Amino acid sequence: MTKSELIAELAAANPHLPARDIEQIVQTIFHEISAALARGDRVELRGFGAFTVKKRDSRTGRNPRTGEIVAVEEKVVPFFKAGKELRERVNHQDGADG
Repeated sequence: MTKSELIAELAAANPHLPARDIEQIVQTIFHEISAALARGDRVELRGFGAFTVKKRDSRTGRNPRTGEIVAVEEKVVPFFKAGKELRERVNHQDGADG
């Protein structure tokens, strides 16, 4: 699902809200999650999952095209861990315990 498809789905489910308002809401949520991660904060959406950042150490890599050895610098990357409810829903357990 793309962002525009998400906005269209939300607009269809909420006909009382203008599509431009829904688009602004979605943009704001994504912006705030990105800003929090940029600050190094954790974003937890209960029942859905948690967004965090992880540090990857510098390492030696290889250019796949030429085989040349290259230095890969240390970097911070976003990471998502799905919550229990999301994992259960994806696995079609629909909230069943055990």
